[in-house]
Amino acid sequence: MLQIQHLNKRYGDRPVLQDLNLSIHAGEIYGLLGPNGAGKTTTINIICNLLQADSGVVKVGGRTVSEVTKKLIGVAPQENLLYRSLTCAENLNFFAQIYGLSRTQRRQQVQDCLEAVNLSDRANSPAETLSGGMQRRLSMAIALVHRPKLVILDEPTTGLDIEARYEIWELIRQLKGQGITVLLTTHLLDEAERLCQRIGILKGGQLMAEGTLEELQQSIPAKEVVVVQTDQEEEAIARARESGFTPRRYGSDLAFWLPESLELKEILDRFAGIPLESVSRYPVKLEHIYLEITQPERNQEFFVPEEIPDPWVV
Repeated sequence: MLQIQHLNKRYGDRPVLQDLNLSIHAGEIYGLLGPNGAGKTTTINIICNLLQADSGVVKVGGRTVSEVTKKLIGVAPQENLLYRSLTCAENLNFFAQIYGLSRTQRRQQVQDCLEAVNLSDRANSPAETLSGGMQRRLSMAIALVHRPKLVILDEPTTGLDIEARYEIWELIRQLKGQGITVLLTTHLLDEAERLCQRIGILKGGQLMAEGTLEELQQSIPAKEVVVVQTDQEEEAIARARESGFTPRRYGSDLAFWLPESLELKEILDRFAGIPLESVSRYPVKLEHIYLEITQPERNQEFFVPEEIPDPWVV
């Protein structure tokens, strides 16, 4: 559904996208992750034909991006672009008219889209009277009003409470069920874990890693992550290295990658003689992979002279 080949973009002397290659299959939910400044917004703007790339090819539905492909794409931006004084139905009708739908088509699509996002009972309510979650759902309805094949959701649940977040997640799953392709950007890594079939991680305009969650988990030498609290960290690190554990720092937490899953007793035996205040075990999560890719410098304290971290290869 979406193909990006050798995409490059610079702002002055600063490269924003560097030979970006990306392919999103029809009907999948693809998560595009990365820190601020990684190139996500620039990529979206080029896909939507709002920004010209310096070089490279972007195709939507097999067509090179142009004014024509805009009709294949629906966008729900992070910023609230609703007309606050207009009702929900009027907002939808306005954007449907921009996309060239006939009066009959607009009437039907307004009704269908309000129903799809569970806002039929608020059709005549001004957008400014809606809660944050409802406004985000209305933005999604607007993105769907012209029946696009590709929907881009830019941080759709940022700032929402957990109940509203679950509602948005269910709507996104419904889009996939309808065969609509979804490009999702988010800083909420658990959101990407829950929703996305594949995930790409951008850093400095380059795609540093891509794959299913299971494939990404296999990219680091860990089957499990153990977090320990102790006032003898140096001794714990030395003992862990003897067992083949890889030390890592997550915030102030001292953690270890375990190359194999062990019983709790086996883990404690490896630290025998070292007082541990607590031991917590976790499966390898997307956050561990993401931090390793985007912030490798956080673990420089653990690198030894002969230890050279493997480069990330897409």
